[in-house]
Parts: sequence; C-alpha cells; structure tokens
Amino acid sequence: MARVRSSSSSRLRYCNPAYYLKRPQRLALLLIAFVCVTLVVWDRQTLLKEHEEEVAKLNEQLSHLKSLVEDSQNVQGDAAKKNTLKDRDGEKEVGLDPIDIQRREKVKEAMIHAWSSYEKYAWGQDELQPQSKNGVNSFGGLGATLVDSLDTLYIMGLHEQFQKAREWVATSLDFDKDYEASVFETTIRVVGGLLSAYDLSEDKLFLDKAREIADRLLPAWDTPSGIPYNIINLAHGKPHNPSWTGGESILADSGTEQVEFIALSQRTGDPKYQQRAENVIVALNKTFPDDGLLPIYIDPERGRSGYSTITFGAMGDSFYEYLLKVWILGNKTSAVKPYRDMWEKSMKGLLSLIRRTTPSSFAYLCEKNGNTMTNKMDELACFAPGMLALGSSGYGPDESKQFLSLAEELAWTCYNFYQSTPTKLSGENYFFHDGQDLSVGTSWNILRPETIESLFYLWRLTGNKTYQEWGWNIFQAFEKNSRIESGYVGLKDVNTGDKDNMMQSFFLAETLKYLYLLFSPSSVISLDEWVFNTEAHPIKIMARHDADTSGKANGNDRPKIRLRGRKEGRSRD
Repeated sequence: MARVRSSSSSRLRYCNPAYYLKRPQRLALLLIAFVCVTLVVWDRQTLLKEHEEEVAKLNEQLSHLKSLVEDSQNVQGDAAKKNTLKDRDGEKEVGLDPIDIQRREKVKEAMIHAWSSYEKYAWGQDELQPQSKNGVNSFGGLGATLVDSLDTLYIMGLHEQFQKAREWVATSLDFDKDYEASVFETTIRVVGGLLSAYDLSEDKLFLDKAREIADRLLPAWDTPSGIPYNIINLAHGKPHNPSWTGGESILADSGTEQVEFIALSQRTGDPKYQQRAENVIVALNKTFPDDGLLPIYIDPERGRSGYSTITFGAMGDSFYEYLLKVWILGNKTSAVKPYRDMWEKSMKGLLSLIRRTTPSSFAYLCEKNGNTMTNKMDELACFAPGMLALGSSGYGPDESKQFLSLAEELAWTCYNFYQSTPTKLSGENYFFHDGQDLSVGTSWNILRPETIESLFYLWRLTGNKTYQEWGWNIFQAFEKNSRIESGYVGLKDVNTGDKDNMMQSFFLAETLKYLYLLFSPSSVISLDEWVFNTEAHPIKIMARHDADTSGKANGNDRPKIRLRGRKEGRSRD
C-alpha cells in the first residue's frame, strides 16, 4: 500500500484549545501543551529527515555524474588530454562505443592486477615469478618490469602507480652493475622505456637516465665494421658476442637500436648515439642483397653476413621492422627515405617467402637457409601483418592494396595459431603440412604480444571491428589460462594448460598496452604523432632533415646510406 504524506497543517489542528472545551481539566490543558510541542518537534524532524534524504539522493546523482566524467577522462589518458576524439578521417567528433569502454576497463583491471602483484612480490626486481611469489633479476637488476611499464601506467591514467615508479627510478635505478647485459634487450626495454616516459610526461629525469644507460652501451659499437657486439658488461664495458653464435653478431640484435638511439640524439643534441646506430646500416648496405633478406648472423669484424637462416621470426624480425620505423620516426622526410627504400626491397624478399596451406589456404612466412625452404613460422613473426599494414600507405594504390591484403591474410593465420589449441593460446611456433594446415611445434606460450600488436595496427588502419573481436578472444584466453591470484603466468604447454612461473616484463609493456589501445579511440597515441619501438614504447615523431638530423648535430655528422641493398626468442621457467 502506498504511503500518504500528511501535511503539517492537518496535524497541527490538535493544538487548538477549542478542541478540548469539553475537557476543562487541567490535565487536559497540560496534555494540549505536550501534544503541541511534540507534534511541532516531530513535524520539524520529519521535514528535516525528508530534506536530508533528498540531499543524499542529489549527492548520489552528483557522485555518479562525476564518476562518468572521470571515466571519460581516463579513456583518453594524459597522453591524449589535449586531443579531441575524432574519427579516422579527423573530420567529426564521434562517441565512444560502450562495449569498447567496458573491454578497455577490463584490460586496465588486468594491468592493475599484474602491476600490484609485481609491486607486492617483486618490487624493483626485473620480473615476477607469480607462482613462487618472488622476484628474479633476469636483466641484471635494472627493474625491467618497472621501467617497461612506465608508459603503460601513464597511458592508462594510473597516476599514483606511475609516480611511485618514478620515485624508484629517481632513487634506486642504478646501472653500475657487474652484469653481462644484452645490448638489444637493454636498448628496447630500458632505453626505450625511459625515452617513452620522457616523451609522454616531459619529465627530464627519464631522459637523463636514458642517456646514462646508453653511454654504458656505446662501447659495444667499437668494432672494425661498426656492427656491434651483442653483449656488454655494464660496469666494466668489455663487449663480446655470445659463445653459441660462434662469435657472430645477431641481425635483430644489431639492427634494432636505431629508433632509440636516433631519438636520444634528437632529444639531447648529442649526435654520437645516432652515429653509432646508423653506422650499422651503412655497413649492411655495402652488401645488401637484391631481395633485401639478410641471414641472422653477421661478422662484426668484416660486416658481412654468414651462411645462416633467413627469417622474420627469432633473431631476424625487428631488423626489418626498424627499417620502416626509422622512416616513420623521421616523419618520412628525404633524410630517412633510404630506410624506406631498404624496407621496400626487403618486402619484395618477404613476398618470396609466402606460402599457403591446404586445405584452408592460410598464408604463412617460410624460413630459408640457402636454397632450402622450411615450412615453419614463429609467433614472433606475427608482428609482420602489423608492419605490412603500417607500411602499406607508402606505396602507390595497387601495391598498397596488395600489401594490406597480405597483412590481413597473415593476421588471420596468426589468429588461428591461437584458435587451434585447446587453451586458445598460441604456441611459440608452427609447422605446415600438406592437407593438415598448421600444427603447433614448440608448445609453450610466454604471454607474447605480436599477434595482438598486428590486430591493433589493422584495427587502427582499416576500422574493421573484427580485429577487436579477435583481440578480445585472445584476452579472454589469457584471463582464463594465465591469470592467477599473484599475477599472470605463461603456459609450459598450450595443449594441457600446464603453467610456468614467469610474468614476462613485455606482458605489461606490450601485450596489455596493445590490448588497451585496441579498445581506445585512435586519438590515444595517434599513429600520426607516435611510432612504437619493438617493445611497444611510443616515441614521439620528429622530422629529420639533411641539414639538421640530431638536435645540435650538423648534416656532416650523419652517415650517408648508399643503397644497394625483433626481438629474439626467449623462454624462461
């Protein structure tokens, strides 16, 4: 039954003395006074309570509206706070898809879970071992996960976590380590992570730290050819190559420092970083083949490639990626056109490695050794669809369409790497046999980002929401199989779901960042303003010109490229 609210005037009729004329007793008069006072007080309390309830409702509504506004601001993050949300053509404002908002928040929550687990069990150490709940210094104690995560925290609007990490960098990040460091890994994770944090926040602390670690890496380039050694002791120098390469340098390890070192020269005005990195390209161009494909081993003394595998997977991948990205980093000016020309040569070579399966006609990238083709493709090579999509716009209309179409075909194959296993997570590599399409080879999954990276680029460049759906399916598979109470782990076997004990730093730096951006507006880290290094650290695009290529450096400081012609696989338990 509905409750009827009485008016105050109807209740106060009992205060009229005429009402009690038939009851002249003093007690009645006293009762009149008592009733009057009681009713007046009760009435005021009732009205006050009703007023307070209305105020509470209004406050609740205000709080809800404030929350909605904050959520909308967090969608863009500080990285895009000056931008208006626009469609891909930049012509009109668009609303945010509620499903995208919901999914992006789920990814953000995953980042908070991963980060808080690292913070609780492995703070300041390189990586978290979630099952044993302890940290491990797999990169010499440089705080790899923390530095790798700086830009992800910033982009997601996790300000408190970012500031705490910034304080650790300021007070505890020490590079004077008696540690044999990978020049490549240290560059893409630490130099790249610090540069990205600087470009996003404009906090000079990060630039100073990036320069400090880069200075410790520079002696690795002191070779007769300019091709760097791949290992260096951070405290004592003394560069060398790993014994298992027979003294050779690795293609990806030697050709994946240009984005970071050129950017460092641009921001500091010191040309030495750019010079060392570009000397590598000068050396490689002296014998660059017509198909633009280089074997994975290079002699650092003579600068010549040895007889070894050609691959877009482990130890070859990011060399080709950086040919394109240095061109983008330099804002596609004439000063960096030689990189684009080299990349286009390599893409002709890539076309020669494309094969298709039966019966489903999945496109894949072969590996090559001499004249022998191997029908094997690493998950690491699944960066290639995104690279092809990103570079396709630099071609004329016909070739652009060809390479974008190939990118979409390869992305479909990479997505099926995930869909083909019981856990819906990809193995490390796949083999292809007539009549059988694809089968998993090495069956571990270490939370790699490459397929999601390509889905991100394809979504940004085509607007096809199918790529968002594929990315969401992969994210859900990670949530189901890799999330535990104390972080995220890889799988020892994607067929059984047996878990390992490592949360790779690139899971926070790359996998979750690309997933977050996959469900964010294109104005958040716009591809017109930023280029991602191979560890997904966004670096601000700055135009290069022949007369001024590195801040205070003049044109004579830049090595001239005479045209003739990714990251390595790792697994740890």
